[in-house]
Amino acid sequence: MNYCKANLNKYFWFFLAAIQLFILVLGINTVSAQSQIQQFDDRVMLDLQATRTPGQTDVMLFLSKTYKYGDIGVPAALLAGGIIRNDWRMRENSLYIASSTAISYGAMLLIKHLVKRRRPFVQNINIVPVYRASSTSFPSGHAASTFSTAVALSKAYPKWYVIAPSLLWAGSVSYSRMYLGVHYPSDVTAGAVLGTGTAFLLQPLKR
Repeated sequence: MNYCKANLNKYFWFFLAAIQLFILVLGINTVSAQSQIQQFDDRVMLDLQATRTPGQTDVMLFLSKTYKYGDIGVPAALLAGGIIRNDWRMRENSLYIASSTAISYGAMLLIKHLVKRRRPFVQNINIVPVYRASSTSFPSGHAASTFSTAVALSKAYPKWYVIAPSLLWAGSVSYSRMYLGVHYPSDVTAGAVLGTGTAFLLQPLKR
C-alpha cells in the first residue's frame, strides 16, 4: 500500500510538471495566428468544410454526442459489474478509468483557461461551423476525455477486441470535432495527447 501511495505521489507531481511543459510547448494563442501550425490548421478546416454533406454531418453530430455516454458509461458499467459479480478487479479498473478521465478533463479545463485560444470560426471568418460551440478551443475536451477513457480501458483490458473499438471510437469523436468546425487539428491532437498521457500516468490504479 505504501509503495502504491509513493508511486501515485511520484506520478502526481510528474503529471503537474507535464501539464506545465504541455502548455509551454503546445500552447497556441492569438499572437501566433500566422504561424505554420495556424496556417495548416486553417487549411485543414477549410478542406473539411468543403467536403461536408448532410448525411455525413448527421453522423458526425451523433459521434460528437457519444463522448459523454462512453466517458460515464464505461466506468459505471465496470463498477456495476464489479459489485454484482463481487469482482474487486473490475471495481478498481472502474476507479482507474474514471480517475483518468476526470483528471484529464480537469487538466483540459485548466489549459483552456490559461491558453484562451479562440474557436476556428472566431479566429477565421471563412470557417463556417455546423454549430457554434462556446468556451475556448485549445485543447479539445472531447479528444482529451475520450482518449483517456479509451486508452485506460485498453490498459485495463489489453485485448484486441477492446483496444480496436475503443481507439476507433475516440478517434472518430475527435475527428468529428474538426469536421463540425469547432476545433482545429492541433486542438484535437493536444487533447488526444493529454488524455493518453493521463491514462498512462495513472497506471498504478490499474489491476
